[in-house]
Amino acid sequence: MKQISLTETRKRLSKYLHIAADEEIVITRHGRPAGVLIGFESEEDWFDYRLENDPQFLVRIASARQSLQAGGGVRIEDLVMAE
Repeated sequence: MKQISLTETRKRLSKYLHIAADEEIVITRHGRPAGVLIGFESEEDWFDYRLENDPQFLVRIASARQSLQAGGGVRIEDLVMAE
């Protein structure tokens, strides 16, 4: 994980956005971590990021996992129609 100063980020934001598509960059202020720059190679990456960090989606995933652990749900084998 790369670290750069806030001053350096301001000077070369475009450059660091390209780098951030491959790795997260920690932005520092006065030598201390202040934020993270995350880039996206595609709109699909942006969509995935939004979904993975959406509180409502995370609640639904947790609920589904609890249901499965309690014996709920349908096995994939039961979804396949017998021919």
